[in-house]
Amino acid sequence: MVADEIPGFWAVVPAGGAGTRLWPLSRSGSPKFLHDLTGSGRSLLEQTHDRLAPLVADRLVVVTGVAHQDAVRAQLGDLPADAVLAEPSARDSMAAIGLAAAVLEQRGAEVMGSFAADHVITDPDGFGRAVTEAVAAARDGWLVTIGIEPTFPSSAFGYIRQGDPLAGHPTARQVAEFVEKPSVPVAEEYLATGDYRWNAGMFVVRPTVLLDLLAEQDPTFTANLRAIAADPARLPDLWDKLPRIAIDHAVAEPAAAAGRVVTIPGAFGWDDVGDFDSLAGLLGDEEDCTVLGDAALAQVIGASGIVVPGSGRVVAVIGLDDVVVVDTPDALLVTTRARAQEVKKVVAALKDQGRADLT
Repeated sequence: MVADEIPGFWAVVPAGGAGTRLWPLSRSGSPKFLHDLTGSGRSLLEQTHDRLAPLVADRLVVVTGVAHQDAVRAQLGDLPADAVLAEPSARDSMAAIGLAAAVLEQRGAEVMGSFAADHVITDPDGFGRAVTEAVAAARDGWLVTIGIEPTFPSSAFGYIRQGDPLAGHPTARQVAEFVEKPSVPVAEEYLATGDYRWNAGMFVVRPTVLLDLLAEQDPTFTANLRAIAADPARLPDLWDKLPRIAIDHAVAEPAAAAGRVVTIPGAFGWDDVGDFDSLAGLLGDEEDCTVLGDAALAQVIGASGIVVPGSGRVVAVIGLDDVVVVDTPDALLVTTRARAQEVKKVVAALKDQGRADLT
């Protein structure tokens, strides 16, 4: 059953980050959420909008950097003029989501949900059902997170440890704690208990509840967010005074310790497309070589992995297993899936060399 529109519910889409592990495809000027990484013909941002629209109609706000606001508006051309909030600089997720919460509080939004612009979800109906359940719990004053059912012992994600069931909400569990990214052996222990979920950073909450939880930890932070929402002309002066901190550390972890967070199970397919190994696994199987882009520009013989021909020239790969080849007009990446996480080191080195033109 497809989830229906949820009255009074607004979606917030933080669209930030440079996706350095997906260089040279993703760069600071054209980050991964603006790219079609699934071959669907829709960017990750557009896909995020597509799965949220049935739940919120036009009640959607995107928070992005000043440099990307025009591209966001171009891809989401039907959004109202006030639906894109532009950050003067990146100050991590609490500032971005907190700004949206303060603006939505001003607009009288009942409940908001924050969903990243650059994730892939393969079961939009299952996603909609989980969000509907999360909104129901959030109306009762809880900070709600959607915990993804782990499919393997990943060391790339944080985890949520589930506690007792929540009365009145059949699928909800109280959150005992948020756990930082573990080692693979520890993650295996987590999965064996059945009590842990991946933390996908999806939060559903009443805007005022979120801001009040933040105020308990940092009242000045909340006061400045509310001041910006009340008078947007103050954004340039107050923005740099906001702390650089993730919403997990600023609100979710202390609120969980105080017993004020619950989680809803998300059994839908989910991937944060963190690197080219993740992307290769998402698009193909272990035996094949996936081509993302114009297949006529790739000649693959006896190879597996992923090839992204993006320069207009032909890329030929012969006899290599689990290879990653990404060809762009000004940069070529060749690595293996096993070492795909190290692409961020290339970006760091280029920045050290002053090559901003390549990052």
